Amino acid sequence: MGKRILQRHRGKGGLQYRAPNKGKFARVRYPFVPPGKTVEGAVEDIVHERGRGYPLAQLSVEQKRYYIPAVSGVTAGSTIRIGADATVSTGNVLPLSSIPEGTSICNIERYLGDGGTLVRDSGGSAILFANTPQGSTIRLPSGRTTILSPKCRASIGVIGGAGRVEKPFLRAGPRFHLMRAKGKIYPRMRGIAMAVVYHPFGGGRHQHPGKSTSTSRNAPPGRKVGNIAPRKTGRKRIARAAESGGMVK
Repeated sequence: MGKRILQRHRGKGGLQYRAPNKGKFARVRYPFVPPGKTVEGAVEDIVHERGRGYPLAQLSVEQKRYYIPAVSGVTAGSTIRIGADATVSTGNVLPLSSIPEGTSICNIERYLGDGGTLVRDSGGSAILFANTPQGSTIRLPSGRTTILSPKCRASIGVIGGAGRVEKPFLRAGPRFHLMRAKGKIYPRMRGIAMAVVYHPFGGGRHQHPGKSTSTSRNAPPGRKVGNIAPRKTGRKRIARAAESGGMVK
Protein backbone atom coordinates (compact mmCIF):
# COMPACT_ATOMS: atom_id res chain seq x y z
CA MET A 1 0.00 0.00 0.00
CA GLY A 2 1.47 3.31 -1.06
CA LYS A 3 1.87 6.51 0.89
CA ARG A 4 -0.54 9.40 0.72
CA ILE A 5 0.67 12.18 -1.55
CA LEU A 6 1.67 15.44 0.15
CA GLN A 7 -1.42 17.36 -1.01
CA ARG A 8 -3.70 14.70 0.46
CA HIS A 9 -1.71 14.68 3.70
CA ARG A 10 -2.07 18.47 4.01
CA GLY A 11 -5.77 18.28 3.32
CA LYS A 12 -6.22 16.15 6.42
CA GLY A 13 -5.26 19.20 8.51
CA GLY A 14 -2.66 18.11 11.04
CA LEU A 15 -1.05 20.28 13.70
CA GLN A 16 2.06 20.78 11.56
CA TYR A 17 -0.06 22.59 8.96
CA ARG A 18 -1.88 24.94 11.33
CA ALA A 19 -0.81 28.45 12.24
CA PRO A 20 0.49 28.52 15.83
CA ASN A 21 -1.45 30.37 18.49
CA LYS A 22 1.68 31.57 20.27
CA GLY A 23 2.27 35.29 19.81
CA LYS A 24 -1.36 36.05 18.93
CA PHE A 25 -3.43 38.75 20.63
CA ALA A 26 -7.15 38.95 20.07
CA ARG A 27 -9.45 39.11 17.06
CA VAL A 28 -8.67 42.13 14.86
CA ARG A 29 -11.94 43.99 14.32
CA TYR A 30 -13.76 47.27 14.86
CA PRO A 31 -15.56 47.89 18.15
CA PHE A 32 -19.34 47.63 18.05
CA VAL A 33 -20.90 51.08 17.95
CA PRO A 34 -24.71 51.53 17.91
CA PRO A 35 -26.08 53.38 14.87
CA GLY A 36 -26.11 57.14 15.32
CA LYS A 37 -23.44 57.09 18.03
CA THR A 38 -19.82 58.23 17.74
CA VAL A 39 -17.11 57.14 20.16
CA GLU A 40 -13.46 58.05 20.66
CA GLY A 41 -10.63 55.64 21.24
CA ALA A 42 -7.07 56.25 22.36
CA VAL A 43 -4.23 54.41 20.63
CA GLU A 44 -2.22 52.96 23.50
CA ASP A 45 0.48 51.30 21.42
CA ILE A 46 1.48 50.05 17.96
CA VAL A 47 2.23 46.32 18.19
CA HIS A 48 3.22 43.45 15.91
CA GLU A 49 1.42 40.12 15.86
CA ARG A 50 3.09 36.95 14.73
CA GLY A 51 2.15 35.93 11.21
CA ARG A 52 0.77 39.35 10.19
CA GLY A 53 2.38 41.61 7.64
CA TYR A 54 0.93 44.86 8.97
CA PRO A 55 1.13 46.55 12.40
CA LEU A 56 -1.79 46.65 14.81
CA ALA A 57 -3.08 49.59 16.78
CA GLN A 58 -3.98 48.77 20.38
CA LEU A 59 -7.16 50.79 20.88
CA SER A 60 -8.88 51.59 24.17
CA VAL A 61 -12.61 52.39 23.79
CA GLU A 62 -14.80 52.85 26.87
CA GLN A 63 -12.34 50.94 29.08
CA LYS A 64 -12.22 48.01 26.64
CA ARG A 65 -9.25 47.00 24.53
CA TYR A 66 -9.47 46.33 20.80
CA TYR A 67 -6.97 45.69 18.01
CA ILE A 68 -7.38 47.17 14.53
CA PRO A 69 -4.97 47.47 11.59
CA ALA A 70 -2.76 50.51 12.09
CA VAL A 71 -3.24 53.18 9.42
CA SER A 72 -0.13 54.96 8.17
CA GLY A 73 0.25 58.17 10.19
CA VAL A 74 -1.40 56.88 13.37
CA THR A 75 0.97 56.76 16.34
CA ALA A 76 0.76 55.88 20.01
CA GLY A 77 -1.23 58.58 21.76
CA SER A 78 -3.42 59.38 18.76
CA THR A 79 -7.19 59.56 19.00
CA ILE A 80 -9.47 57.67 16.63
CA ARG A 81 -13.14 58.52 16.24
CA ILE A 82 -15.57 55.79 15.20
CA GLY A 83 -19.03 56.70 13.94
CA ALA A 84 -21.02 58.58 11.31
CA ASP A 85 -20.24 61.98 12.88
CA ALA A 86 -16.46 61.49 12.84
CA THR A 87 -14.36 63.81 10.70
CA VAL A 88 -12.83 62.53 7.48
CA SER A 89 -9.23 62.36 8.66
CA THR A 90 -6.52 59.70 8.72
CA GLY A 91 -7.35 56.80 11.01
CA ASN A 92 -11.00 57.61 11.70
CA VAL A 93 -13.64 54.97 11.00
CA LEU A 94 -16.83 56.01 9.19
CA PRO A 95 -19.67 54.38 7.26
CA LEU A 96 -19.17 54.42 3.50
CA SER A 97 -22.16 56.74 3.10
CA SER A 98 -20.36 59.41 5.20
CA ILE A 99 -17.08 59.25 3.23
CA PRO A 100 -16.58 61.62 0.25
CA GLU A 101 -16.08 60.08 -3.16
CA GLY A 102 -12.46 59.64 -4.22
CA THR A 103 -11.19 59.04 -0.68
CA SER A 104 -8.58 56.36 0.00
CA ILE A 105 -9.93 53.81 2.47
CA CYS A 106 -8.83 50.50 3.98
CA ASN A 107 -10.01 47.72 6.32
CA ILE A 108 -13.47 47.71 4.76
CA GLU A 109 -16.39 45.71 6.08
CA ARG A 110 -17.92 43.34 3.56
CA TYR A 111 -21.03 43.02 5.72
CA LEU A 112 -22.17 45.38 8.43
CA GLY A 113 -20.66 44.39 11.75
CA ASP A 114 -18.03 41.89 10.54
CA GLY A 115 -15.24 44.16 11.85
CA GLY A 116 -13.41 44.72 8.56
CA THR A 117 -12.23 42.05 6.12
CA LEU A 118 -11.24 43.79 2.86
CA VAL A 119 -7.96 45.63 2.03
CA ARG A 120 -5.93 44.76 5.11
CA ASP A 121 -2.51 44.02 3.61
CA SER A 122 0.44 46.26 4.41
CA GLY A 123 0.39 49.41 2.27
CA GLY A 124 -3.02 48.52 0.85
CA SER A 125 -5.80 50.98 0.10
CA ALA A 126 -8.96 51.15 -1.98
CA ILE A 127 -10.83 54.10 -3.49
CA LEU A 128 -14.45 54.95 -2.87
CA PHE A 129 -15.77 55.59 -6.38
CA ALA A 130 -19.38 56.55 -5.80
CA ASN A 131 -22.26 56.47 -3.32
CA THR A 132 -25.49 55.54 -5.07
CA PRO A 133 -28.91 54.26 -3.94
CA GLN A 134 -27.80 50.79 -5.09
CA GLY A 135 -24.75 50.89 -2.79
CA SER A 136 -21.20 52.16 -2.49
CA THR A 137 -18.84 51.34 -5.36
CA ILE A 138 -15.31 50.44 -4.23
CA ARG A 139 -12.26 50.03 -6.46
CA LEU A 140 -10.02 47.40 -4.86
CA PRO A 141 -6.20 47.30 -5.15
CA SER A 142 -6.53 44.45 -7.70
CA GLY A 143 -8.38 46.82 -10.05
CA ARG A 144 -11.74 45.16 -9.60
CA THR A 145 -14.80 47.02 -8.40
CA THR A 146 -17.40 45.85 -5.92
CA ILE A 147 -20.62 47.27 -4.52
CA LEU A 148 -21.13 47.21 -0.75
CA SER A 149 -23.77 48.43 1.65
CA PRO A 150 -23.42 52.15 2.52
CA LYS A 151 -23.67 51.18 6.19
CA CYS A 152 -20.42 49.21 6.09
CA ARG A 153 -17.52 50.92 7.85
CA ALA A 154 -14.00 51.65 6.64
CA SER A 155 -10.87 53.42 7.87
CA ILE A 156 -9.59 56.57 6.22
CA GLY A 157 -6.06 56.23 4.84
CA VAL A 158 -3.57 53.52 3.93
CA ILE A 159 -2.61 50.45 5.95
CA GLY A 160 0.80 50.86 7.60
CA GLY A 161 3.88 48.82 6.76
CA ALA A 162 4.13 49.86 3.11
CA GLY A 163 7.29 48.64 1.39
CA ARG A 164 7.54 45.48 3.48
CA VAL A 165 7.78 43.18 0.47
CA GLU A 166 10.47 45.32 -1.18
CA LYS A 167 13.17 44.05 1.17
CA PRO A 168 14.56 40.70 -0.04
CA PHE A 169 14.94 37.77 2.33
CA LEU A 170 18.52 37.04 1.11
CA ARG A 171 18.48 33.65 2.87
CA ALA A 172 16.02 30.78 3.06
CA GLY A 173 16.00 30.73 6.88
CA PRO A 174 14.03 33.96 7.48
CA ARG A 175 11.51 33.00 4.83
CA PHE A 176 11.10 29.57 6.42
CA HIS A 177 10.26 31.14 9.79
CA LEU A 178 7.83 33.58 8.17
CA MET A 179 5.97 30.78 6.42
CA ARG A 180 5.98 28.73 9.62
CA ALA A 181 4.36 31.59 11.55
CA LYS A 182 1.58 31.61 8.93
CA GLY A 183 1.10 27.86 9.08
CA LYS A 184 2.43 27.28 5.56
CA ILE A 185 4.95 24.74 4.36
CA TYR A 186 8.25 25.97 2.92
CA PRO A 187 9.94 25.11 0.66
CA ARG A 188 7.27 23.74 -1.67
CA MET A 189 8.27 21.12 -4.22
CA ARG A 190 6.70 21.01 -7.66
CA GLY A 191 4.73 17.92 -8.54
CA ILE A 192 6.58 17.44 -11.83
CA ALA A 193 9.88 17.34 -9.92
CA MET A 194 8.74 14.42 -7.74
CA ALA A 195 8.92 10.72 -8.41
CA VAL A 196 5.91 9.05 -9.93
CA VAL A 197 5.05 7.32 -6.63
CA TYR A 198 4.69 10.65 -4.79
CA HIS A 199 2.63 12.73 -7.23
CA PRO A 200 0.42 12.12 -10.29
CA PHE A 201 2.52 14.58 -12.32
CA GLY A 202 5.86 13.05 -11.29
CA GLY A 203 8.22 10.79 -13.16
CA GLY A 204 9.29 10.72 -16.80
CA ARG A 205 12.44 11.65 -18.68
CA HIS A 206 11.54 15.35 -18.60
CA GLN A 207 9.69 17.51 -16.10
CA HIS A 208 6.17 17.57 -17.50
CA PRO A 209 2.78 16.52 -16.10
CA GLY A 210 2.30 13.79 -18.66
CA LYS A 211 -1.48 14.15 -18.45
CA SER A 212 -4.15 16.82 -18.35
CA THR A 213 -3.76 19.22 -15.42
CA SER A 214 -7.54 19.73 -15.30
CA THR A 215 -9.06 17.44 -12.70
CA SER A 216 -12.66 16.51 -12.00
CA ARG A 217 -14.20 17.75 -8.79
CA ASN A 218 -15.21 14.17 -8.05
CA ALA A 219 -11.74 12.73 -8.54
CA PRO A 220 -10.35 10.45 -5.82
CA PRO A 221 -8.06 12.07 -3.21
CA GLY A 222 -4.86 10.71 -4.72
CA ARG A 223 -5.59 12.25 -8.12
CA LYS A 224 -7.20 15.55 -7.09
CA VAL A 225 -4.31 17.85 -7.99
CA GLY A 226 -3.79 20.61 -10.53
CA ASN A 227 -6.73 22.72 -11.73
CA ILE A 228 -9.82 21.48 -9.91
CA ALA A 229 -12.92 21.75 -12.14
CA PRO A 230 -11.66 24.86 -14.00
CA ARG A 231 -14.01 26.98 -16.10
CA LYS A 232 -11.42 28.11 -18.63
CA THR A 233 -7.74 27.21 -19.05
CA GLY A 234 -5.02 27.72 -21.61
CA ARG A 235 -5.45 29.76 -24.78
CA LYS A 236 -9.23 30.09 -24.48
CA ARG A 237 -8.87 31.67 -21.05
CA ILE A 238 -6.22 34.13 -22.28
CA ALA A 239 -8.28 35.10 -25.32
CA ARG A 240 -11.40 35.61 -23.24
CA ALA A 241 -9.54 37.84 -20.77
CA ALA A 242 -8.06 39.89 -23.62
CA GLU A 243 -11.50 40.49 -25.14
CA SER A 244 -12.95 41.66 -21.81
CA GLY A 245 -9.93 43.86 -21.06
CA GLY A 246 -9.19 41.98 -17.82
CA MET A 247 -5.92 40.66 -16.44
CA VAL A 248 -4.93 37.01 -16.37
CA LYS A 249 -3.69 35.86 -13.01
